Formats: sequence, C-alpha cells, structure tokens
Amino acid sequence: MGKIFIKGCTIVPISGPVIEEGVIAVDGDRLYYVGPANALPAGWQADTVIKADDKVALPGLVNAHTHAAMALLRSYADDLPLKEWLEKKIWPREARLTREDIYWGTKLALLEMIRSGTTTFADMYFNMDAVAEAVLEAGLRGCLSQGLIGFQDEDGGRLASGVSLVKEWQGAGDGRITTMLGPHAPYTCPPEYLTKVADTAAGLGVGLHIHLAETKGEVADIQSRYGATPIALANRLGLFELPVLAAHCVHLTAEDISILAEKKVGVAHCPESNLKLASGVAPVKAMLSAGVNVAIGTDGAASNNNLDMVGEIRTCALLAKGISGDPTAVPAHQALVMATLNGARALGLDKKIGTLEAGKKADLILVNKRLPHMMPSHNVEADIVYAASGNDVDTVIVNGKILMSGGEVKTLDVEEIYAEVKKRAG
Repeated sequence: MGKIFIKGCTIVPISGPVIEEGVIAVDGDRLYYVGPANALPAGWQADTVIKADDKVALPGLVNAHTHAAMALLRSYADDLPLKEWLEKKIWPREARLTREDIYWGTKLALLEMIRSGTTTFADMYFNMDAVAEAVLEAGLRGCLSQGLIGFQDEDGGRLASGVSLVKEWQGAGDGRITTMLGPHAPYTCPPEYLTKVADTAAGLGVGLHIHLAETKGEVADIQSRYGATPIALANRLGLFELPVLAAHCVHLTAEDISILAEKKVGVAHCPESNLKLASGVAPVKAMLSAGVNVAIGTDGAASNNNLDMVGEIRTCALLAKGISGDPTAVPAHQALVMATLNGARALGLDKKIGTLEAGKKADLILVNKRLPHMMPSHNVEADIVYAASGNDVDTVIVNGKILMSGGEVKTLDVEEIYAEVKKRAG
C-alpha cells in the first residue's frame, strides 16, 4: 500500500460542505488529507497521482442490506408476492445451491457493486465462509452474517455455523470483514430461538442482522401469535439491547418508530425491493424526523433486480417525496448521508468510514461528471442523487487500494466470473 494523490476533484465529504477543486491524499489505508489544494501539508509526495478535474469524490457507498449470492437468481422469480416468491420459488432453488455456487454468485455481486460504487455491504446468507473468501479477493468491505431460520435449526447446527463465521472471520482482510449473527425474522425464528441467538451474540460481542416488519401479512401474523408487532416483540425479547441492523421496517406504528429511535436500531431501507414485491413503502420521513438512523440497501438481486446503490438512492429520495406529498422530504444531501454515513453507523463502522475526513479509512469513489446528464452542474449533490447512475462511477478505492480505475475492475477476473455464473444459472 502506497501513497495516492487525487487532485482537481469536486469533493462531497458528507461531513461538511462541498469542496470545489479539492485534493485528497491517501497514505496507506487511511485518508491523510481532504480539502483545498492550498492547505495540503508541504512536502507531500505520492506514488500514484490521479488527475480528477472531471470527477466528483464521495465516500464509498454502503449497501446496508443484501444477499449477494442471490445475484445467481436475478430475474428467476419475478412478479410474485413475497410469501409465494419465497416458499414456492426462492427457498426450493436455494436448497440446491452448493458452496461453490454461492462463491461465484457472490463474486458476480461484488463485481456489480464495485462497478457501481459500493465499497461496503451487509450480507446475510448461508455458506458465508465462501462469501468471506470472495470478499477477501475482491477487496471490498463486508459485514457478514449467517442467515438463521429457527424453525429449521432444531439441532443448533445453523447457529453453530454463525458462531464459527464470527470466530474465524471477524477482522479478516486487514479489518475489512466484520460479522454479526443473522436471525432471519420473527416469522421464521420463534421467540426462544431469537433469545438464544441474542444471548450468543452478546457473548461474542457482535450485533444482529434481522428482517423486521417487511409486509402487512408478517405484522398481522406476529401480532396474532405473540400479541405484539415485530418491533415490539424484538424489543420485549431484549434484541435491541444489542446493536441491531433491521432490514425493511415497512409497516410501523408510532410506538415502533419511537422504539427504533430510543434503542438506536439501524434501519436498512430497501425501496426498490419493497416496491417490486409490493411489500409497501417504509415511513422514511417519519423515522428520520424521530431520529431513527435510516440507511439504504438494495436487498438481493432476485428481488431488485440490480445492486446499483446510486439508483437506489434516487428511488429513496423520490419515493419519500411522492408518498409524503412533501417535495422537501429526503433532500439530496440527506439521501447521500443515508447511503454513506448512516449505513456506516448501522454497521458499527462510522468511526472508520462513511465520510471523507483525515484519519478515516481510504474508502472512496470518483464519479465522472463530464457527461451530458451531469451538466451543467448547479448542485453536485443533486446531480449525484437525481441524474447519475452506477455506470458513471470511474474509480473505486477501498482501504487505500485501487479496486477500479477508468471503469476497469482490477481485483476480479470478469470473464471467469461470467463463465462460472453461466454454468451455474440453471
């Protein structure tokens, strides 16, 4: 790892105002300097210089909830309600996936993520050691959890796999891999199992990644079974005494929102997946107003059908406005905060990533602004949120290493991935 100097870029640091004609100095895996060129400490010498006069620098995007290997199931089961989609199509097909399938499906997802500016992602699936191996090779940052279906874990084997993932992979890849335990949802994990998982996570010193309140049917089911909403049940069981990353949170009461805010639960809002499965629209404006930390995720490519976080940011901002009837809801800057700093916070990584500040990890992207749809630039944050796409990402750096330059991914063999995925798509 050497020294990288990026000069002439427009910097969107997230932590402060936009910097025009700024420079970024990277020393090893950290940001040494971010700011105007005239304040760069004297004597800085770089090994690699990137001329970025026509680029916008941003913190790397954080995909706060996905199932990476489901890239293999892209467009496999579309236009179905969630219950039927899961029970009739997805779960039977997943039962046939091998460890190697998951490895290559994950590599396809990581290739897509790098090319569209995601540098960190939170993943819940199975055979997660294969996912971890792919993450190491690709150079991304991953917060990984073994998906746990309580009703299918009578012997505790799945939970044991989740524990093994934590013990073997936490901090691997120079700290790029972190871990959680991943109880799937209250409708697949009975209360005693959720409590057991939470106690195990507490013992390991890790948090929980769980789906909560995704559909009206789920909320009605949990209410009739346990006399509480999914959020209230999770709170009653003590899950929120731990760091929790809660995916979806679509159907919430005012009390639910208060609980999420009070317990500092990180919410992964997945607008496009929720729209496609007609699960509903999360009350993002109300959550943000209450102080809930709302991040953005794509969910898996089987229900999105892409992993383009730039597109997801746009959908998030537009949807909040359309649903609330308030054109000021989720303005461009807030949408970018949700996709960077809020995501980092939800994954427990905000001390390391999420903003461009000296001392933080060197996770950043450069977006091409010399494009018809990015001109003229009256407001660069609005350009990124409302006009850009993942295809506009030019350069990706994670932990001080260049993963993509000029749109070319350096760490993955594209043709090999395509060949392996084609072989396994049946």
